[in-house]
Amino acid sequence: QVQLVESGGGLVQAGGSLRLSCAASGRTFSNYAMGWFRRAPGKEREFVARISRSGGNTYYADSVKGRFTISRDNAKNTVYLQMNSLKPEDTAVYYCAAHSGIVVVTTETSYAYWGQGTQVTVSS
Repeated sequence: QVQLVESGGGLVQAGGSLRLSCAASGRTFSNYAMGWFRRAPGKEREFVARISRSGGNTYYADSVKGRFTISRDNAKNTVYLQMNSLKPEDTAVYYCAAHSGIVVVTTETSYAYWGQGTQVTVSS
């Protein structure tokens, strides 16, 4: 089992920045690739970003590429999502998730462990 707890969400004006954190506990953190997903009101949960076990490879949804940066600190068992140039359409509950594979996956069914989510609201 891997337990994941997100933090760092909040209310920010358009153009602003937020950094989300996801602290992991349980099994060895560095054995898992990590992803961030989000669910906007009335929409399905969607993939945002993914980082490999070592942190050496990252992958982003087109909608956030160039604005968001995913990173991890395996010594602290934490993955981060730095969000810059935020837009109102980025408003959503953001979730971190873990999967044990090495192939880049963007479907939520591929991720075995999930956090409870943190709310991000971007005002216009």
